[in-house]
Amino acid sequence: MSNVLVITTSLRAGSNSDILAEQLIAGAKEAGHSVGLISLKGKEIRFCIGCLACQKTQRCIQKDDAPGIADKVLNADTLVFVTPIYYYEMSGQMKTLLDRLNPLYSADYRFRNIYMLSTAAEDEAFVPEKAVSGLQGWVDCFEKAELSGSLFCGGLNDSGEASGAEKHLKAAFDFGRSLE
Repeated sequence: MSNVLVITTSLRAGSNSDILAEQLIAGAKEAGHSVGLISLKGKEIRFCIGCLACQKTQRCIQKDDAPGIADKVLNADTLVFVTPIYYYEMSGQMKTLLDRLNPLYSADYRFRNIYMLSTAAEDEAFVPEKAVSGLQGWVDCFEKAELSGSLFCGGLNDSGEASGAEKHLKAAFDFGRSLE
């Protein structure tokens, strides 16, 4: 079984994406995976400054929480990014983290399968397309990895609303069970 790392990117207390991430984790554990969780709540992650020093050292020169997260990403077999959809795109903090994972580009990373779980107030099928495309762009830079699947849970607006959305809770659990 895989060493799965789930990264939740919502900064809202009681967020719907965090509630669904818990279900995803339960499903992944039931499937026999080892699962770690990183929440971006309370983390300091500065913007990438584009110095590219990390391409020589595989370390970022900035002293914040991103290098520690990068170390955990480097050693995971499977990654799951969990994000609310803001203006039809991934959260800004998720994009900032993806940029800061640049030291991994030239490193011997373990991850092969990457997934996305997203939530939004809107419920139309097109809502997560740009967020998935944005993550695909990041994945495309890592030749040994692939975007292996995504789950969108729409129609969730108020904080904590997902806890009563049986359809989405089950979908997230089943998505977790299906991780490779």
